[in-house]
Parts: sequence; structure tokens; C-alpha cells
Amino acid sequence: MEATIGPKASGPARRRRAIEAAAARRTFRLLLRNLRGGALELVEPGGRRTFGSAGSELRARIEIHNPTAYAWALRGSTGLGEGYFEGLWDVDDLVAAIRIAARNLAPFDRLRGRVRLAAGTAQRLASLVPRNTRAGARRHIAAHYDLGNHLFDSFLDRRLVYSCAYFPRADATIDEAQEAKLERICDRLDLRPEHHLLEVGTGWGALAIHAAREHGCRVTTATISREQHAYATERVRELGLDSKVSVVREDYRDLEGRYDRLVSVEMIEAVGWQYFEEFFRRCSALLRDDGLMVLQAIVIDDRLYDAEKAARSFANKHVFPGGCLPSQRLIADLTAEVTDMRAVWMDDISAHYARTLELWRGRFEGAWAGLRERGYDERFRRLWRFYLASSEAGFRERRIRDLQLALAKPGWRGDDLAAAPAARAGRADAMGGAGLEPATFAL
Repeated sequence: MEATIGPKASGPARRRRAIEAAAARRTFRLLLRNLRGGALELVEPGGRRTFGSAGSELRARIEIHNPTAYAWALRGSTGLGEGYFEGLWDVDDLVAAIRIAARNLAPFDRLRGRVRLAAGTAQRLASLVPRNTRAGARRHIAAHYDLGNHLFDSFLDRRLVYSCAYFPRADATIDEAQEAKLERICDRLDLRPEHHLLEVGTGWGALAIHAAREHGCRVTTATISREQHAYATERVRELGLDSKVSVVREDYRDLEGRYDRLVSVEMIEAVGWQYFEEFFRRCSALLRDDGLMVLQAIVIDDRLYDAEKAARSFANKHVFPGGCLPSQRLIADLTAEVTDMRAVWMDDISAHYARTLELWRGRFEGAWAGLRERGYDERFRRLWRFYLASSEAGFRERRIRDLQLALAKPGWRGDDLAAAPAARAGRADAMGGAGLEPATFAL
């Protein structure tokens, strides 16, 4: 693929770039000399060399197409991803390459955190990290979720669930795993027909529909995505659930009323670090005194949170504008500080996300011919390939994790959630007691 970054340069500018590229190459190769936890074969014009542990099972072969690739690769995840989707370099196993990179970043995490925290003040003052005001949030959500339903339909399950699945067994399909996840969440909410459930972040309506059909409760589900609102509304109408499910196009900050149950599945990542406190305060205010909330959240390591909120990363620049991952500690602190809720259950399902992303990636590549006919170009394909692969690598190396939590209001007197409601109902324990332990998917 021909590289496209940067305009054509004059003679002196080309020479300057050549000098910069040579210096970046030396620095890059110097870093590779200390490679641990895998093996990288670097293929350049005129030669190749393997760095790291030659006998490692985790291996990747990187081919450099343009010497400017080295400089881009030294700019962190943003430069690495941009260099890839612009065709400056290729690799035979993108997930393996990013996993190896992640393993070698660990010793520098604390230093990176201090540097980015200092830089973050200047970034925030300069508004380089966009804020999710009400208008900003709508723009940022539209930039991702309104790319076209046919895109998401090409790689998600039949219900269009765009969050971590839960695999009850190793050979479960993505459809089966997403249904298991939906039921697991409903079980954790202990839903009953008399309950009114509020969902913050509709997606394409799968959870709201499942809760209403399978558990008989009323559901109000809120989204700010135009495409998702239209799709979910039509799906509810087609299924004859208009009396049970109400799809509203409202910001979580503007929701009113009091609900028996509240659920939010991987929506908090789009809130923005400036608004995490308001998100938790609002969720607490929307719940009745005996209410229960289930939150599914992608989190970053506690030690990296300050760097995360200051960073202009590949994800929040090219995929989720304005996004920021919270940390587990932050969630615990805000729950204690700005709400009257308490945590009554938590589970780490990160291994299931690695498997989910692996399946999404394969389905996306398999559907590419049809997507290309719809106008998606090769640059888009490579950008999304990098996004899906880097996310999978992050979960496999536990740089990022996915948590499910139940948060209870003071008046909640439910059963101990450590004993799954599914088991109490005589069904197989959705937590995996009759299925698969999360470690089954861990590499």
C-alpha cells in the first residue's frame, strides 16, 4: 500500500526528512535490542533482523515500506496506528506485534504517566482533548456510531450488541455469547415484571428488548445517536413492544424520573473524564432508594489513569473522540464520594472481550468485499483493523480490562449476588459455574 502521510517536499525538505528518518530508525532499532516477551522480525529494504527471544511463541514479522515509519512508530499508539493505516508498514500478525509492544511498555508506564500528566495540563488548556459537553457528546457519538448500520451489521451478532460477550462454553457462537451476556446482566439486576428499568446507552436496543421480552419489565432506554435511536425505535415497533419499551433520544444529564433498576453497558467510556463525577451522581439520583444498578465498564490500570485522561491516543483521536477509560479505583472512589450506592458484586470478564474482539475482527475481514462496495476505502479498513487488533491485544495483556459491577442503593435488600440469580431460578449459573472460566480464553 502506498504511503500517503505528508505533502510532497522540496529538495532541502526531503533531505531533512531523510536525516530525521535515519535518526528515528537508529532509535527504533536501539529500543528493539532490549525486546522482551516475544520476537519481532524487522524486514527492511536490503535486509532483515530478528529482535527478542528467537524461541518465543509470540512472534510477528514487520515489513517497512517507508522510512518515515520509524518516526511515526516512536509517537506512541497514535503514530503507530497512523503509520499502519497510511501504509508505512505491514505485519503478518498485528495482534501479536501489539502484544509484544505492550509487554515492553510496562517498565516505562510510571515515567510515561508523569510525563503525560505534566503535558496534560497544557493539552487541556489548549482543548486538544475534546470535552463532552452536550453538543460535543452528540458530535463525538455521531462520529463513531452513525458511520452506518451496515458497517456494524457486518461484524456484530444478529442483535447488534457492541460490547463484550460472555462465552458460556468454548465453542459458543457470538450470537449465543451475546445472548448469555444479556441474560447475565438481567439476572444481576434481578429484574421482575413490576420493575421499571432505565438503560443509559441504548446501542441498537438489544438489552432493552431482551429485558422486556424475557423478564416482562418496562424499559426506558436513552441514546444520543441518531442512527441508533431510529433503529431501536423501529425494532421495538416491529416486535410489538411499544407498550413495554420507550426509546428516548436524550443525554443522560437530562434524564428525569425515578427507576427501580438502572443499567449502563460500556457507555461510560464515552462520558469523558471531566464528567465522570456527574455521571455517577446522576445515575444515583435516577434510582429509587431500594434500586440496583449494573455497570459494565472498560477500565484502564489505576496507575495509568492520569496519563489516559491527558493523552491524545489513537482511540480518542480516530475512533472515539472525547473518550476516556476510567479506572477501577476511580469508579470505587466516585461511588463512595458522590453517590449513596455501594458495590455488592463485581466480576472481571476481560478474557471474554479478547475472544469477542477476535471474532469481530474475523467477521469484519470476511465482510470487507461488501463494505468496499458500499464505499469504505482501504485506509478505513486498515484503521479499523488496527483499532480491533489493538483492543484485542490490550485485553489479552490486561492493559485494559472489562468489569461488571452491581451497585445498590441504601434501601436495597436483595439476595447475595455472589449466588447468581440464574442458579436460584434453577438455570445454569451464568457466571460460568456450568460453563467456562474466564481464564479459558487467556493466553
